[in-house]
Amino acid sequence: MDAQGRGRADNIDPADQWVLNPDTGEYELRLTQSAPKSAVPGPRRPASRGASATEADRGTAASGEKTREAAPDHTVPAPRRRRGAGPEDPPPGRRGRRPEKKPKAKKVLMWTGGTLVFVVVGAATAGYLVLKHLEGNVSTTDVGGAAKASFSKDEAFNILIIGTDKRTGKGNENYGDKGSVGHADTNVLLHVSKDRTNATALSIPRDLIVDVPDCPTKQPDGSTKVIPGTDNDRFNTSLGQSGRDPGCTMRTVKAVTGITPDHFMMADFNAVKTLTTAVGGVNVCLKHAVNDKKAHLELTAGEHTIEGEQALAFVRTRYAWGNRGDLDRIKVQQHFLSSLMREMASGDTLTDPTKLYGLADAATKALTVDKGIGKVTTLMDVAQELKKVPPKNITFLTTPVRDNPADGPVHKTVIVDPNLAPPVFDAIVNDVSFTEVKKKQKAKKDAESARLKGTQSEASEIRVRILNGGDVDGAAQDTLTWLQITHGVSKSENKGNAPQKLSKTTLEYDADQAPQARKLAAIMGLPGSALKPGKSVTNSQGLPTMTLTLGKDFKGAGVSLTPPAKAPEVEGQSTADKVECAS
Repeated sequence: MDAQGRGRADNIDPADQWVLNPDTGEYELRLTQSAPKSAVPGPRRPASRGASATEADRGTAASGEKTREAAPDHTVPAPRRRRGAGPEDPPPGRRGRRPEKKPKAKKVLMWTGGTLVFVVVGAATAGYLVLKHLEGNVSTTDVGGAAKASFSKDEAFNILIIGTDKRTGKGNENYGDKGSVGHADTNVLLHVSKDRTNATALSIPRDLIVDVPDCPTKQPDGSTKVIPGTDNDRFNTSLGQSGRDPGCTMRTVKAVTGITPDHFMMADFNAVKTLTTAVGGVNVCLKHAVNDKKAHLELTAGEHTIEGEQALAFVRTRYAWGNRGDLDRIKVQQHFLSSLMREMASGDTLTDPTKLYGLADAATKALTVDKGIGKVTTLMDVAQELKKVPPKNITFLTTPVRDNPADGPVHKTVIVDPNLAPPVFDAIVNDVSFTEVKKKQKAKKDAESARLKGTQSEASEIRVRILNGGDVDGAAQDTLTWLQITHGVSKSENKGNAPQKLSKTTLEYDADQAPQARKLAAIMGLPGSALKPGKSVTNSQGLPTMTLTLGKDFKGAGVSLTPPAKAPEVEGQSTADKVECAS
């Protein structure tokens, strides 16, 4: 029975499961049976805080295992008053300091980082004071303009999830590179569609050869230091090397893929250990037995439930899978994460408040995020948006790559596949799903396509002024020249820079110019979403003229802006609802 159900059965207010700690002055979730009343009343000590902190560090059951040993008859927080006991006066000030509002059960679907890359942290009974406690767990890094200042619930969003190889935390001395400053060991770019029908988790290999751009970083004294970029370097050096922060990794992702990360989440090895332990273990399936002495991992073929150190070894080992390379390890990590997501979303997890408090506590302690999502309430907003995406429409895939010819006969690194990767990047930029989605998205596309249907004017009749609202200098003039010389759109003019930057190119026109708008869209390859019925302006001849504003999606004069109708198939892609065995 969950906490809310127990409260109703025992006629106990669920809010009473939170008790005042007189040592701290804060309310805390009590996870143990109340001790017998002594002759001299003393403060009660909730087991949750001490157990959660110490057990997480040891990689043992942060979900309250020791608490259940102490109180075998209860798997949920005990009521404040012992049944059958006489009246008990509360410690002074308890009732006066109880929060005015009763906590409400909330499903918190949170994705966090670490070598496990991202997890779902289920539902927690979260009141204001719990959120305040969790808020203190989250670390933030100011990455300046690399991240957005706030989170928008109305747009598609991209979160870069980074797992570092830094040996921080107890028991991590044998993992990662000794003395590592914390490189970008595991990287996933999570794209969530605007309509929340689908999401894509794109893994970026750490050994991918890239050009790391110059990176402005915030210093402790508030100043900004630009870390010089490097060419032909491993992707993992975009973090930690020469003092690079997660903003540098975000900038590198944009340079390599053309996809702009909005926010980042980062964690180290402890995230895997504490979170898998807190949820009670994760089910994995192996096609063959594994005995990796370097990773201290030994498992027979078949199904296993792993947690803590064993779970970390599972996602860290590369010698147990495929050709013993990072690409095969990425595939196994993706299978592991799909299983973890299913476990987190299970009824056992969502209805156990003790387990969920441990999960929320462990997850927030594991996280470092940008300031735009640094509050727990904002992370809950992110979680609520992620919760809307069906698992069957969450696609895991890896950046298409090929062996680096510069390595010679021994392949150590990879490069972006120039033929297969661009269509993948374009699909994500244009919010195109890698899975079949329901009628909601189809209806939207049909409505946009309808704007392109109908009569079209001749190119010579098109009257349009062009403004540059993107990032490419000279875009308006280049487009004007291309339209006039290549397509005979002679009644066009360059009006310079737009008043503000736009993410997407738009064409605004009044109803009488709709045939001209359709013709210009056909010439330029504009999608239906770019056409904005509205008002025209008057040109120097006193005639109504459309306004074409080039956005940040502009790729060059003559390059179509129409997104692909369907995302490409990527070798090895999978979805979160599928059970797959590691090989």
